Amino acid sequence: MKEVEIIVGRRSIREVNEEIKAAVLSGQSVYVRETLSRHNLGVGLPASAKVRFEGSVGYYCGGLNNGAILEIERNAGWGTGEGMSDGHITINGYAGMATGASMLGGTIHIKGDSGPRCGVAMKGGTIIVEGKLGYQSGFMSHAGRIIALGGAGVSCADALWAGEVWVVGAIESLGVDTKIVEPQPEEVDSVESQLSQYGLEDSSREWQKIVSGERLWYFESREASAWLMI
Repeated sequence: MKEVEIIVGRRSIREVNEEIKAAVLSGQSVYVRETLSRHNLGVGLPASAKVRFEGSVGYYCGGLNNGAILEIERNAGWGTGEGMSDGHITINGYAGMATGASMLGGTIHIKGDSGPRCGVAMKGGTIIVEGKLGYQSGFMSHAGRIIALGGAGVSCADALWAGEVWVVGAIESLGVDTKIVEPQPEEVDSVESQLSQYGLEDSSREWQKIVSGERLWYFESREASAWLMI
């Protein structure tokens, strides 16, 4: 597949994104240069897209991804992959707040640490964090799986609904209405199988699987204080 270069600089983001979409729809992969940590790059890309971003990007890169394969060479700002339904995003550095917010499917692979509220309100898909999860990651996640290999910050998985947060290493504290359960062998195999796709397999890991405590699934007036803690 032929690769074309598109320069961002101080140009209009709308214009840049239109060029990216035109290139991928014509069967070309794209290398986006001089990103300058600009916001909203590569939003709404189709399944045929293969895009690399030079350096770091700003807020909401790769949002509404419909199946594209994206790679960010360094760091990413808030909301990377927000609302994505399919595809794969690799962040080679640090990921800012709310990475994968409300995502429906696909995979986000963060090679560094993640900021707070990673995977907030997830509806599906997988987020892999090789470093540490920021505070309140998995907040109100409805489905999907967050996997962290470097521990987690405070209030981890706060108000988790039906998603799962898997952590290796220290968890500073759990959020409201969550609990750690013993994973079944087949569940561990499933997680390790996902990680093996990225050369991250390690059968000696001690997993902590966090799920909902289910108290918040049904409102009880006598337990209103639990709701006020969210």
